[in-house]
Amino acid sequence: MKIAIYGQYYQNSTEPIIKDIFKFFNTNNVEMVIEENFLNMLYEKQLVKKEYKTFPSNSALDNSFEMLISIGGDGTILRAAAFVRNSGVPLLGINAGRLGFLAKVQKENIDSLLQYVIDQNYTTSERTLLGLTADPKNEAFEELNFAMNEVTVSRKDTTSMITVETYLNNEYLNSYWADGLIISTPTGSTGYSLSCGGPILTPDVKSLVITPIAPHNLTARPLVIPDDTEITLRVTGREDQYLVSLDSRISSVKNESILKIKKTDYNIKMVEIPGETFLKTLRNKLLWGEDKRN
Repeated sequence: MKIAIYGQYYQNSTEPIIKDIFKFFNTNNVEMVIEENFLNMLYEKQLVKKEYKTFPSNSALDNSFEMLISIGGDGTILRAAAFVRNSGVPLLGINAGRLGFLAKVQKENIDSLLQYVIDQNYTTSERTLLGLTADPKNEAFEELNFAMNEVTVSRKDTTSMITVETYLNNEYLNSYWADGLIISTPTGSTGYSLSCGGPILTPDVKSLVITPIAPHNLTARPLVIPDDTEITLRVTGREDQYLVSLDSRISSVKNESILKIKKTDYNIKMVEIPGETFLKTLRNKLLWGEDKRN
């Protein structure tokens, strides 16, 4: 079995997790191929000494890999998705921080849950990605032009709101006067969109969410739309530029640019460990309390 590993380093919480993962896979004779920068950091911190093969980019991932394991939090998984892209390699998150919705394996039970990987006793869920094109073209979105959580437009260098003219399948919807606008996937519905009042969608829902950020018009509410909708945005404001973010990747875009957002023709496969379900995470994350069933 061959597994790719990518991670972020947080000294207080990550070191024992990294050691446990490497010990477990080495004991079970699993071939580990480590993201180049992450491995260099592990050598620098003297967390590992053995030599490992590396992968520098997404082009090195193919169907010879069982999966890519991300060590960190939900943000680390979003960065790991940039390596996976359309390779079809499943992605599994090991949580090294606060409870997240994407990082399913918790540090308290790493060995028992990773045993499911060894036994190939897991399933995968397909997660929708959003693709973005800009007119005129923006170099920042030429290579990595997709988002797993959300595409967001927001004001830049000003306290003034922006106007986001919005079309669905070329039909005019609304001009949002707000701090910005979030276009969220079901996966991203538990992130930025949720903090701005958007609804929670289960990962298998075939929908997207449009959520305004601090709208001036209080009647502007989040809107759920089919995920095959093409969304067109044209942003204007007092400044010459505004910000566009694809998950954690941010770039400045000129006013009056045309942004087209639609679902990509490929998905990200997330590894689902038995017992570690979305609803279980939702209960824990939102503190809905213990299971009251008899």
